[in-house]
Amino acid sequence: MAEQKLIKLKINEREVQVPQGTLVIEATRRIGTEVPSFCYYPGLSLQAACRMCMVEVEKAPKLQTACTLVATEGMIVRTDTEQVRQARKYMLEFLLTNHPLDCPVCDKGGECELQDMVFRYGADSSRFVEEKIHRPEEKWSELVYYDAPRCILCFRCVRVCDEGMDVKALGVGMRGANSVIIPNRGDHLECEECGMCIDICPVGALTSGTYRYKTRPWEMNYVSTVCAHCSNGCKTTLSVRNHEILRSNNRDLSGINKDFLCVKGRFGFDFTKHAERIRQPMVRKGGKLYPVSWEEAAQAAATRLKAAYDTSGKDAIGFIGSNRTSNEENYLLQKLARTTFGTNNIDHHRTADYTGLITALGERAADSLLTMEQLYQSMAVLLVGNDPTNQNPLAGWQIRSGIRHFATKLFIINANEIKLKRKAAQFVKVEAGQEAAALRWLAHQEGQLSPELVEQLVQLKAGLEAESDVAVVFGAEVSGAAIAQLVAFGSKLPGKTQYMVLGDYANSRGAADMGVLPDRLPGYAYVGNPHAHESFERLWGCGPIPTKPGLTTPQMLEAAQAGKLKALYVVGANPLAHFGTPGLGRGTLDLLIVQEMFLTETAKVADIVFPAASAYEKDGTVTNTSGQIQMLHKGAEVMGPRSDFDLLRILSHQLEKLGLGKAFHYKTPAAVFEEIRKAVSGYNVQPAGLLIGGAEPTRVQFASNGHAPYEVPVGLIRSAKDTLFTSGTLGRFCTMMESLPEAKSEP
Repeated sequence: MAEQKLIKLKINEREVQVPQGTLVIEATRRIGTEVPSFCYYPGLSLQAACRMCMVEVEKAPKLQTACTLVATEGMIVRTDTEQVRQARKYMLEFLLTNHPLDCPVCDKGGECELQDMVFRYGADSSRFVEEKIHRPEEKWSELVYYDAPRCILCFRCVRVCDEGMDVKALGVGMRGANSVIIPNRGDHLECEECGMCIDICPVGALTSGTYRYKTRPWEMNYVSTVCAHCSNGCKTTLSVRNHEILRSNNRDLSGINKDFLCVKGRFGFDFTKHAERIRQPMVRKGGKLYPVSWEEAAQAAATRLKAAYDTSGKDAIGFIGSNRTSNEENYLLQKLARTTFGTNNIDHHRTADYTGLITALGERAADSLLTMEQLYQSMAVLLVGNDPTNQNPLAGWQIRSGIRHFATKLFIINANEIKLKRKAAQFVKVEAGQEAAALRWLAHQEGQLSPELVEQLVQLKAGLEAESDVAVVFGAEVSGAAIAQLVAFGSKLPGKTQYMVLGDYANSRGAADMGVLPDRLPGYAYVGNPHAHESFERLWGCGPIPTKPGLTTPQMLEAAQAGKLKALYVVGANPLAHFGTPGLGRGTLDLLIVQEMFLTETAKVADIVFPAASAYEKDGTVTNTSGQIQMLHKGAEVMGPRSDFDLLRILSHQLEKLGLGKAFHYKTPAAVFEEIRKAVSGYNVQPAGLLIGGAEPTRVQFASNGHAPYEVPVGLIRSAKDTLFTSGTLGRFCTMMESLPEAKSEP
């Protein structure tokens, strides 16, 4: 983006230098000077409805609204004169004409912008004697309530729904003092239920169904962590009281998502207190699972794993990891498999081909991966497959914001009529599964395509070649050799082309980076690469680690059904549901051990089940789909379950007692991350950036070392195709989301 010209102005006798085109209200914020406003909100259209941001401008005949006034060279602004203070006082008096004095029971009490301004500028009496207009509170949905008398008609909610979310579910009805906000279905909302309208409301007019009348802001602890659902890595602040999560938001605008959260990020936290949470370890006895002590379960797991290893050998044992557990837990799981059991039979549900992208980029990977901020600032975006609005909401928000703020041009290749189509400069519809053929034509003009499709691709190619520094975003529809074709096409475009592959879950990228793969070690080093093996064996202080690629998840399930795989250890995954493997478990496996929060389809047929803590109940790090590392922080203590980090440590100690492998002596996840920084390519980031709540991008250094082109088996990369109201197995335990009509109407 071109550099902007700087101008100078004076604010309260202080000289300020800002880019040309900056609003006066933003210029004041740069020097820490308060200019209050209710209607102004960064990134949304200008409203000038509340008139609270009045300032004096030298030589101007009257007070000016700072939220609509553009700073100019030599301008002299005063924000705290007697005239300005009186204007704000009178404005507050007017706003309180119909506002109910119910601060003691209002959910916004203690964090209300109107309340703060009244304390600062308001009077202790009013000249208005008319009776206040009363209206009953309205329930728009299970999540959104509206109290019209509290509304100050700033229209933030209307604008964020229209401009930011592109939903247009809110509007304004009536006129004058009788004006109210109205939902799109008359008496109820039908929308994406993101709750942006609630958090953007400066007063208590819009309140949350999950939080209302439960507590007060000063009674809670606030814990910043990362959303447990999709792979975009939105930061969220959990509001916790007595170890119960009551609210989730990101009002401090920190994190890569700023103020954005979707329905899952804002309301999908109540799975943590679901009645079906597993609280005790369970062991199968006589065909049924029974609660047992931790000692009995841990000893049984270690003894039976050791027996399977001694009887059937290392190739008869498999491990399935998770795309929701932390980097540290994934790293320990693959280390346990490779150093203790000597097997590469380790994999996870792969929802995007991160390995394929890193391999295709090769030595360019470090500088060719796109961050969420870069996606927002891109002037041209090529989206292939996926539906970001539903599957990757933050990516969709960044694309829409880029179109609004920078006139980004969006080009789409998709088999479905996705919502982003109406924002696209060009939309090319292909048949399902034809994405790879379209990319091969773009890269080399090869393949048999219909004349109509070829004509559309010619136009798309011409449009992209007219742009520079294109951002390429794609989903699970593009994998293996098709990614190589996409990179080949991208390398021919003007400027620097960068890439982002969209996965499904909170740590899908981290699981791949940590080597929860049968053919790659941490950092995507090839299994069988002598240099990589020597490096890891020295770091881990172990004997030779296996050089033969292991089984993928579908292959492990097939081997189990064929009686070739005798023991399977599953951590935070539900392969029976995702891979449709009927009959797995009793009768096909000698031993199935599961670490899980709920009795999923897989856990129900397990021989041993360990209760695991959720992402909101532990510390660690996760890596979002664009390769940005962030820290998890424990939001609440939970009775019974333990983190997967603790469970793997316990197992390693039990196995060492039986003479199998070495115990893990890490005391905290932070100690594991220190080892990850040394072991995993791209993860040697500065901890300070993470500790202050930042997102540190990985810089993967990957060389192909002459290996054959990367290919991926058909069907191995599979998206769960989640909607805004589903989140794999976890989604069914999010009670508030499940109660929504929009969730029930989803296919």
